[in-house]
Amino acid sequence: MKAAVPVWQGRVSPVFDVAGQLLLVELAEGVEVCRREYRLPDADPQQRAAQLAELQVETLICGAISQPLEALLAENGIRVHGRVCGNVDDVLKAFVAGTLGESQYAMPGCCGQQRRRFRGGCQRGRRRSNG
Repeated sequence: MKAAVPVWQGRVSPVFDVAGQLLLVELAEGVEVCRREYRLPDADPQQRAAQLAELQVETLICGAISQPLEALLAENGIRVHGRVCGNVDDVLKAFVAGTLGESQYAMPGCCGQQRRRFRGGCQRGRRRSNG
């Protein structure tokens, strides 16, 4: 399995859409077999999605990601674990262990690993107007 993580200063890059570096990790039975870094093309969503597909990425672990780019990745069969933050090695260990959904890996202001149900993310604590 190939998992990719956009990297900035040893941490998960806060916004995948503009990240410059990508760490590609190949895993076999939960053990890291290979690790390589790649430069990401400019912020064109089509090019980013195409590059990940070309690299045969199966899972992307990232911070924030735009809905259009996430949709392009899904069209290419790439599963996205978004709104993740932390040290890259710690995040990868949590991914392998199945604990990536723990609150310590959630971006500040996010409500964990839940799927986007509302535009703008988490709705907890927000009041909705009736007009």
